[in-house]
Amino acid sequence: MTLSDKHLKTLGWLASLCAIAMYVSYIDQIRLNLSGAKGSLILPLVTMFNCILWISYGWLRDKKDFPIIMANVPGVVLGLICFVTAL
Repeated sequence: MTLSDKHLKTLGWLASLCAIAMYVSYIDQIRLNLSGAKGSLILPLVTMFNCILWISYGWLRDKKDFPIIMANVPGVVLGLICFVTAL
């Protein structure tokens, strides 16, 4: 099965929205961290580095891959905030 360019682009943006929803879930852990129920340091740190790698990949391609870039920017920001608040 081969997807048309239009369907593939739609799939990319849908996957990006799902990734953003996943990273937004860090907001609850940040809230818990700030209220004293500290969470793991490892997960947000690894998430942040993973997202930096994906952003680099999307940016450095010959044809920039904006769904990948946009999906991973919230992961860097929220991963960093979650990591810092868990210290």
